[in-house]
Amino acid sequence: MSRTIEIAGRVLDHVGDRAEAEVVVTGGSAALTRFANSFIHQNVAEDGYEVGLRVAVDGRVNAATTTSLEHLDEFVDNTIGIAKLQRVDEGWPGLTSPTDVVDRHHFDPETEAATPNARAQQVADFVAAAPEMKAAGFCETLGHDVAFVNTAGHRAFGKYTRASIDGIHQTKGAAGSGHATSQRLGDLDGAAVGALAADRARRGTDAYDIKPGEYEVVLAPEAVGTIAMFLAYYGFNGKLHAEGQSFVELGEKQFDAAIHLYDDAIDPRAIGVGFDAEGTPRRRMELVSSGVTKAIAHDRRTARNAGVVPTGHGDPGSELWGPLPTHVFLEPGDSSVEEMISSIDRGLYVATFNYCRVLDPKALDVTGLTRNGTFMIENGEITGAVTNMRFTQSFVGALAQGQVRAIGNDARFADSEFGPGMMYVPSLHLDGWNFTGGAAG
Repeated sequence: MSRTIEIAGRVLDHVGDRAEAEVVVTGGSAALTRFANSFIHQNVAEDGYEVGLRVAVDGRVNAATTTSLEHLDEFVDNTIGIAKLQRVDEGWPGLTSPTDVVDRHHFDPETEAATPNARAQQVADFVAAAPEMKAAGFCETLGHDVAFVNTAGHRAFGKYTRASIDGIHQTKGAAGSGHATSQRLGDLDGAAVGALAADRARRGTDAYDIKPGEYEVVLAPEAVGTIAMFLAYYGFNGKLHAEGQSFVELGEKQFDAAIHLYDDAIDPRAIGVGFDAEGTPRRRMELVSSGVTKAIAHDRRTARNAGVVPTGHGDPGSELWGPLPTHVFLEPGDSSVEEMISSIDRGLYVATFNYCRVLDPKALDVTGLTRNGTFMIENGEITGAVTNMRFTQSFVGALAQGQVRAIGNDARFADSEFGPGMMYVPSLHLDGWNFTGGAAG
């Protein structure tokens, strides 16, 4: 029996018949190898468990988490005691009834058991891609079991692994970045990621300023991942949609016909488990099909208020910031990055975005900066580096009808502002992107 299942059962037994309750226990290993100046300087690892408990006593609700297993009975008693002091929660949706959960166990035993030497080899390959430069970054592995139980009799169990290599190569006055994430450490190619970072760093020397304005762009997966994450958080979010803060208009053609966006935690490539923190099974959900907005994410609370079925997006904290898709896939196209660049007379290639902030959630107007690789395209070729630039752009408008020139064939997990392993996206060739100035403003 998994330790997470045993812990979850212990917690539920102590709740007894004193409350409605749901318990989520996540546990396992996580390890991180950091490097700077082309040398590993830190290797850390931990094994542990996090216990989440939500209880309802006569409609009075309280939720709490703990990482201490020595005082679980006291933890349960305190959580129930505080619930009794709360106001009645009129929006309490109740518990998930027993239901089948399909879980592919996106799990690789070798990744869970990865040694410091295995991570160090990925780092060595990254560094060796440009021995004349200074490299910095990390290689991370984790393996988690997740158990869910509630007092309505519902049970679910899943397990997953994740591995990432992320870093930069630096030359005098320039840096280039690279990233890869997978369920399996063995899928990562530190040499290829390092080579991409090194190429961007070499091309980034002697960067020059250009005038602000609208430029045709090719956006690398990291930049596209940030767009997808902001669409998920500020758009396909059941709470924000109910509050009138989302751009989403269901059934409307809000995007270019080439855009096919979906959320699918049970896709063979996905990282995570097939149920949410409320025990609701996750399933494939079409967000945008041929440019038409199809759905938004719901936990049990927002689904109850909207009169629809929950979609499996009740994650810790969703009652505060809303349920959002975190297993997002943008359907790739058939264009290579080289082909997209070759079709541009004058434009920009952007590797990553940084420090993005929303100005208007309804239009999804966002301001942010480029980082670690911004290059001028002239007559179908990259001709030099430009200094980092500030942009102010509607992420929805950038993907509107007629704005998507091509979609790349290079889809992969891209790091985004919320972390790795959530957005599986390709490069994009867009008709225009509004740059408003240099990095200073």
